[in-house]
Amino acid sequence: MIDFKDIHIGRLVEIKWRESEISIERTCDFLKCTEEEVHILFLEKSIASDILLRWSKLLEYDFFRIYSQHLILFSPPASIDYNDRKNKIKSELPEFRKNIYTQEIINFLMELLDSGEKTKAQIIEDYKIPKTTLYKWISKYKKYE
Repeated sequence: MIDFKDIHIGRLVEIKWRESEISIERTCDFLKCTEEEVHILFLEKSIASDILLRWSKLLEYDFFRIYSQHLILFSPPASIDYNDRKNKIKSELPEFRKNIYTQEIINFLMELLDSGEKTKAQIIEDYKIPKTTLYKWISKYKKYE
């Protein structure tokens, strides 16, 4: 299971690269680097976004989504007047919905419940998951209770 709180992206890239069975030669050509540099990248806890984008294309996997999962699970709650300010200030950047729960997030939370590591109340409190959403997931995905 991926540790969404403490992401070691180099290790995750290496896992996906090994699974894909792409040759080191093709990898080096695509990334425009040496074999040694590829292996050094696997040891890096963080990778520059342009290089991570190239890895995402080569391996056909969205590594940025892992960071999105971190934001969903661990970002602090918005301030009370956040929505008022948000409506007044128009950003030039695209706006994304925060609460897009992927299957990985749901599985992660269900595993926390099943293992007894967290209770339903703790998940609702810690991860700001709506109570009805959590209960729907429990009835749909788990034989919990």
